Amino acid sequence: MNDQAADLATDAFVAHRNLLFTVAYEMLGSAADAEDVLQETWLRWSEVDLDRVEDRRAYLVRITTRQALNRLRSMKRRREAYVGQWLPEPLLTTPDVAEDVELAESVSMALMLVLETLSPTERAVFVLREVFEVEYDEIAAAVDKTPAAVRQIAHRARKHVDARRPRTTVTPREARAVLESFQRALESRDPRQLLDVLAPDVVVLSDGGGIRQAAVRPIVGADKFTRLYLGGSAKAGVTVTCEPVTLNGNPALLVLADGEIDGIMAAHVEDGHITGLYYVRNPHKLTRVGAETALTR
Repeated sequence: MNDQAADLATDAFVAHRNLLFTVAYEMLGSAADAEDVLQETWLRWSEVDLDRVEDRRAYLVRITTRQALNRLRSMKRRREAYVGQWLPEPLLTTPDVAEDVELAESVSMALMLVLETLSPTERAVFVLREVFEVEYDEIAAAVDKTPAAVRQIAHRARKHVDARRPRTTVTPREARAVLESFQRALESRDPRQLLDVLAPDVVVLSDGGGIRQAAVRPIVGADKFTRLYLGGSAKAGVTVTCEPVTLNGNPALLVLADGEIDGIMAAHVEDGHITGLYYVRNPHKLTRVGAETALTR
C-alpha cells in the first residue's frame, strides 16, 4: 500500500472508529475486547485494496463484525469459568448517547444482559439490524449466511429479545429522580428509604469477578437486599457516598467507599421504583469510569 492509499485507509478508519467500537462493544459487552477487535480490524483493513471497496463504512463494519464474532465464540469458555455473576463492562458515556433513545436502550445494562442469552450469530444479526439498521445483504456478508437465512435469524432473535427485554416506562429525568432517592437511602443507610425506592421483587446482580466480594447468585427482594447491604456496610465500617453519572447512556451511580471507587450501580426503573439493580465491583471492569467513551450509530 503506497503512502496515499495508507492515508486514505487511515482517514476512513478514524472517521468510523467510534461506530466500529460501538458495534464491537454491543456484540461483546467488553470495552477491552472491543478495543482488541478494532486493532484486528485495522490490521485487516490496512491490507485491503481500497479501489475495490464501494462503501468503506459498510466494509469496515463487516470486518469488525467478523472479528467480534470470532472473539465472542472464543469468549464462551472464559465466561463459563468466570467467578460469580458476569455483567457487561460499564462505560461512562457522552451526553449525546443519552439523547439517542434507541442507542441508549441498546447499550443499557438490562438489554446487554438479554443479548447475552443469544447465540453469537443471533447477537451479531440483532445488533446490526435492530441497532444499526444494516441491510440484510450486508449482514449476510458479515456473518457468512444467505440473506434469507439472516432474515430468519433476525426474526428469531427479535422475538427472543422482545420476550425478555425490560419495559421502558420512564424518562431519563424520572429515572434520575429515583436514583437520587436511592442515593440518599444508600448514604444514610436508612432501611425505610431503601424499601420505599426498591420494588418488592427487585433483582440485584453484582459482579466482583472473584476479586471483590459480590453475591454469586442474584439477590431477589427488597427486604433481602436491604438486610445484606446494611449488614455488609456496617461490618466493613466504611462511609458510602455516591456520585450521579451517565453510564451506557443511562442514569447511574458511581459508588465510593471512604472516598475510593468501590463500583458502579446501574438500575432499571419502572413505575417509580427500581426493579433491576446491577452492581459492577470488578476493578478490571472499572477502567472506563474516569473518562467518557464516545458511542455512535
